Amino acid sequence: MKIFTSAQIKELDRYTIEHEPIPSIDLMERAAKALTRAITDGWNNSIPVVVFAGPGNNGGDALAVARMLGELNYQVSVYLFNISGHLAEECAANKKRLTESKRVKNFIEVTQEFDPPRLEKGMLVVDGLFGSGLNKPLAGGFASLVKYINASSAEIVSIDVPSGLMTEDNTYNVRANIIRADLTLTLQQPKLAFLFPENQQFIGQLKVLDIRLSQEGIEKIEANYTVLEESQIRPLLLGRDAFAHKGQMGHALMIAGSYGMAGAAILATRACLRSGVGKVTVHTPKKNRDILQISVPEAVLQFDPEETIFSEAVETEDFDALGIGPGLGQSETTAIPLIAQLRRTTCPIVADADALNILANHRAWLQQLPKGIILTPHVKEFDRMEGHSADSYERLTKARHLAERLQGYIILKGRYTAICMPDGHVLFNPTGNPGMATAGSGDVLTGILTALLARGYKPVDACSVAVYLHGLAGDLAARDLGEESLIAEDIIRYISRAFKRLKE
Repeated sequence: MKIFTSAQIKELDRYTIEHEPIPSIDLMERAAKALTRAITDGWNNSIPVVVFAGPGNNGGDALAVARMLGELNYQVSVYLFNISGHLAEECAANKKRLTESKRVKNFIEVTQEFDPPRLEKGMLVVDGLFGSGLNKPLAGGFASLVKYINASSAEIVSIDVPSGLMTEDNTYNVRANIIRADLTLTLQQPKLAFLFPENQQFIGQLKVLDIRLSQEGIEKIEANYTVLEESQIRPLLLGRDAFAHKGQMGHALMIAGSYGMAGAAILATRACLRSGVGKVTVHTPKKNRDILQISVPEAVLQFDPEETIFSEAVETEDFDALGIGPGLGQSETTAIPLIAQLRRTTCPIVADADALNILANHRAWLQQLPKGIILTPHVKEFDRMEGHSADSYERLTKARHLAERLQGYIILKGRYTAICMPDGHVLFNPTGNPGMATAGSGDVLTGILTALLARGYKPVDACSVAVYLHGLAGDLAARDLGEESLIAEDIIRYISRAFKRLKE
């Protein structure tokens, strides 16, 4: 699913109007019918409704919804804000339709002074002040109105976007001046801002309403942001030939685990083995020998000269992919062989955890990383590498630029894990749940990624399949075990079920 910018949303509206073809007022009517259905599904006509409409197309939607609710015998009061004395064409047309219908209890067009209505528990506010076209923070009277609505006990439904929230960049927004909706009814597709954690307080429950915008237009408009769908992942899965043997299924090398952190190496290796690779070799300090031999008997062990840390880069000619970093430690004795390993490795690389922390402490080394490398930071690891970000949009922008600069892949982990690609595109992963916020979950992803690369997946396909599969395994585990008790080992145990689900 593509995520469009506010400018692209307007472009898609125009494309639909021109190519369906459909008059813009009829397209607005279609949207209003979908919005009205969603509202009537949640609230019956015993609840008083107060509609706040702005002067633009979002206000036009709100006026059409008010009229339709009135026709269904809802008690509706409408406040249309026309401070500048100019309404958008469709908004003006819906004002005329509303007043002519005579089914609305109370209609007030606000041009100067405004005496706000009393908003109480047991009332419903429909927010249609500003939509996806907003490009600056709310101020003055509209900011005061937003604060007044937020302070009330009424339930709030926002049309398309909570008023005051911009569809992409809210870095410099005034968060006190954004509607805090209980339900956001967004049109056709989610907005980029909806994928960021700090904006969830404004969105509430999200419902995406299909208003049948042109599918041809959606396909033609190029988008920098896409949400992965299962239908995209299934065709990427590689099959297994009936006569396949382990030598054809890839040989992965995992460099992981300092003494006392062998668990990270175990989790990454088990996940790698569960993700279809033919063979895994683990390079680890000598003191991890017994625990790894017992915990992962399927793996081949290769021991570092040092007893407790990674101290010497290894040859990778015999390997098809390298995963490096889980539990590695951040000793300076480890840092030098780490960069040497990254520079001399010719097979695909996944760098995670302490590999990223070491790079953050030696930022000049970033320019020495090989093209095509996959870095998998969580938010704090990324901020250590690229500096603190004010919000998720700024962090995502930095991650995009880093991927372009390195000509590699940045997998920025979170609720909607973002895969930032070398060409500037971003893929968001929809699978996963809060139960996966547990130690070792990232090590599991590293193992899955390394296995897929060793199997022969292209880097972009490996990233897409791995993050989707990782989240899906977590979702299947949470369904059976609950989110509270989920641990990283559970995600590994459900990788097989996730593969089975995708292949069915």
